[in-house]
Amino acid sequence: MTPGNEWMAMAEQVLIGARLRVARLSKGLTLGTVASVTGLTQGYLSKLERDQVSPSVASLVAVCAAVGLRVGDLFEPPPSAIVRAGQGTLINFGAHDAREYVITPGDQTMIEVIHSFVEPTGSGGSTQYALDCDIEFIFVVSGALDLILGDEVFSLGAGDAMTMRGREPHTWRNPSTDAGCEVLWMLAPAP
Repeated sequence: MTPGNEWMAMAEQVLIGARLRVARLSKGLTLGTVASVTGLTQGYLSKLERDQVSPSVASLVAVCAAVGLRVGDLFEPPPSAIVRAGQGTLINFGAHDAREYVITPGDQTMIEVIHSFVEPTGSGGSTQYALDCDIEFIFVVSGALDLILGDEVFSLGAGDAMTMRGREPHTWRNPSTDAGCEVLWMLAPAP
């Protein structure tokens, strides 16, 4: 097992479909309305609400905006303010070949910290996305990460950190074909 896999295997994946459906229905929105706002199909949204598809980050952000949810609202808070190794909440933002965990309590609105383990060539997807926060801080714990911000690519290695404005369209990738990377993402305020 590679470093981090034991920790990843211990967290339970959170199902988000029911929360999206409740939010949509509480706003009186039909699947058709959400589909027209987000550009996604009704069939895809129906599968998303039944946890039968894994959304891309861009799709998840768009659906949350359409139904009036913060992305962080989709995930259960950890059982206490202390989140010990292996107790983070597994999330699925639609990244490819990555496991991501929220390691801040779900009721924390000032900051959200995500701990990511990215396999070789894993990525946030080809579509750039923006999160609803003022500041995004990225710290590479191990390995390498390319952060794509608009037309620029910023190559970060172990120990490197980058701060950027929130709401900036971006994506990311592990440029390595043989080594994983571990990354901490801090978002303030929590999206």
